Amino acid sequence: MKNDGTSGDPCYAHPAGESEHVTTTQERPRLLVLSDPSAEASDVLSSLRERFDVVVAAPGSALDIIRRGECRLVLAEAADFVPLERDLVEREASVVLNALGEGVCVADIEGRPLWSNDRFRTYPQAMRARIMEVCRSAGEGFRAALGQIGSTDAAGSLEPTRSPGLAGRRFDVSEPDDSRFYEVLASPVLEPTFGADQARVRVAALVWDVTRMRRAQRKMEAINRAGAELVRFETDSAKRRSVGDRLRLVEEKIIRLCHELMHFDHFLIRLIDPQTQRLEMVVASGLPQSAIELEIYARAEGNGISGYVAATGQSYLCEDTRSDPRYLAGLHEARSSLTVPLRLNDKIIGIFNIESNEPHAFTEEDRQYAEIFANHIALALHILDLLVIERCTTGQAVSGTVQGEISEPLEDLAKVADRLREAAASQPELARIIERITTDVDSIRRRVREVGAGPQTLLGAEKAIAEGRIDPLLLGKRILVADDEPRIRQLIRDVLRTRGCDVTVCENGAQAIAALNECGGVNSKARSFDLVLSDIKMPDHNGYEIYAAARRTSAQVPVILMTGFGYDPHHSIVRASQEGLQCVLFKPFPVEQLLAEIQKAIKETV
Repeated sequence: MKNDGTSGDPCYAHPAGESEHVTTTQERPRLLVLSDPSAEASDVLSSLRERFDVVVAAPGSALDIIRRGECRLVLAEAADFVPLERDLVEREASVVLNALGEGVCVADIEGRPLWSNDRFRTYPQAMRARIMEVCRSAGEGFRAALGQIGSTDAAGSLEPTRSPGLAGRRFDVSEPDDSRFYEVLASPVLEPTFGADQARVRVAALVWDVTRMRRAQRKMEAINRAGAELVRFETDSAKRRSVGDRLRLVEEKIIRLCHELMHFDHFLIRLIDPQTQRLEMVVASGLPQSAIELEIYARAEGNGISGYVAATGQSYLCEDTRSDPRYLAGLHEARSSLTVPLRLNDKIIGIFNIESNEPHAFTEEDRQYAEIFANHIALALHILDLLVIERCTTGQAVSGTVQGEISEPLEDLAKVADRLREAAASQPELARIIERITTDVDSIRRRVREVGAGPQTLLGAEKAIAEGRIDPLLLGKRILVADDEPRIRQLIRDVLRTRGCDVTVCENGAQAIAALNECGGVNSKARSFDLVLSDIKMPDHNGYEIYAAARRTSAQVPVILMTGFGYDPHHSIVRASQEGLQCVLFKPFPVEQLLAEIQKAIKETV
């Protein structure tokens, strides 16, 4: 038996002349004796006390003494030590199971609780009852499986779960209000009853909280459903809608789905202009006009968070706008923001931004969700562009095909008319019919050429100019026309002047904005424009910028935008429509349609 850290036997001190058999109290090891306290006076204990500091304790209290470290040695009969060892193991197991972050319980075959750890006992009563029901259901299956394979074999086996019927079973359980979600792994515990025909079955259940995982899963499912809805365009519906209507439909979907998926107070999408690298606002919700009109470029410095994200392709979580140096202050009351890039085939095409009036409103999980949803937004906008390009390409191809297909029949008609004209020299009525045929053939050729020219012309412009009728409603009205195509500018100018309008023609956006600003100043003597007619796509400024400049000079001035086959690279139609755009004309359009829309706009402002 070892002493308490000393070498050799314990030390003994002896008075002079006496035998050296008196023990000192120095370094006396403490010995725990498992015995009934009535054995305190026994001869064995008396002998032990000569060399040890003896403590006598019953098995029930001995474990606590051992736990406190109050003894180094233990003396016990085997019959006393076995239950102590079992109690020690059970207590150690309880410590380990209570240290787990998940719930653990043991139930009988009827689903009655036998033991549970601390974590399990924190669950609401209704939740614990559901788990017990799971244990009961699993226990029935385990008992049935045990009956099939033979209870003796199963009970005698150290690995009963090798039987498929006795393998652990997984269950999904949620609280009654679906506020928390759990997974339960129920496994059989087989305790053999010797001499009996059947082993006793208990069920051990491990319960872990999967609420965060389930919520993330539901969020991802919602994002995927929203993305599918965003890019879904019904063929028949898309054909019936104009380009502007399609854009407005996508805008409505984006705003609605964003509100459903993420809580925010402000929201916008900006796309990068490939030529200027300017971030053009496409869709916005809850933002003031000053924020919408802000000039931001895809540059890492000096252009706020949006410019940084567009330039680097890295999403940005601003927890508090008042302390973030990248945030462009003074625009509105936002206190936190989340900005992610819009990617298309690894190319950054813009940014998606949501903001809240509360600080720390967004989390890293929100960032991940926003990045995924931004991919759906980019794809939806790309599909819209493809639809527009397809419409433009198809229109031009059809125009060219028609022109080629009817040129030969028209030529044959012209030759026939020439031969008949010679034969009908003495028949005036027949001569008039032949002349009408010739005129119609020339008219068809001219109109096909106009359609074939696509956005570079107006349908019926020459005829309208030749008629030269003054329109009393348009007489004296001052109209600004901005288009970078010389032929379009000339045709519209000539048509409107024949109707009595005072027309100012601008060959680019800068000239148009300068002309608008000139008549919009406080000391300006120039008369305001009664209507603005502008192309959407010009090299220096887009249609929305012209529209915004016109509204700054006068909130009542009507604006009509034009675009070739519905092409709108900066989504000016959607942006201007949000603010009261009167009309959009898709080239090539008939002159009659142009005049009708101008008359309608003028009447509304009179």
